[in-house]
Amino acid sequence: MLAIPRGGLPLGRAVADALDVPLDIAVAKKIGAPGNPEYAMGAVASDGSVWRNEEAFRGFGGGDEEYFEQKRAEEAEAARQKAERYRGDQPEPGLAGKTVVLVDDGVATGSTAFACLEQIRNADAVKVILAIPVGPPSTVKELNDVADEVVCLKTPRSFMGVGQFYDRFDQVSDEEAMAYLEREP
Repeated sequence: MLAIPRGGLPLGRAVADALDVPLDIAVAKKIGAPGNPEYAMGAVASDGSVWRNEEAFRGFGGGDEEYFEQKRAEEAEAARQKAERYRGDQPEPGLAGKTVVLVDDGVATGSTAFACLEQIRNADAVKVILAIPVGPPSTVKELNDVADEVVCLKTPRSFMGVGQFYDRFDQVSDEEAMAYLEREP
């Protein structure tokens, strides 16, 4: 069981406990567009696995390969450092030949989920399941093309953001998120 930090860890912990399986992380960072860092041109996971949003890339006049590669390298390093910080001295889990469930708190564009799914595939997982509570229908459909299965509780047509479907959608701090990874002796 893997969760995407930070917001995916509270849900990941609940699912891992219910299934009585260990919880670890899959970390990815968004690659923002030039002049609009919140608009994802892609995302890159801690192992360097990359997802590229071709539609967004075309929207920027064919994109800028040099910019994309520079940002990809920067964000891959940031994701790697975050994974190391979260894991501490624990080794990265072996995923080869396993069924892996990836949990997040929801998706909008799905950029980090796409990159994490790519990372899990590259680790030779035999089956990859994405578990999310909410996402727009178009993104969930695209994720179904990448994951073996997507479990999504709500796919509302009127989707403004993940937070609109939570009573409370407070930011999860790194410290709080890491606490969800603490292993019992």
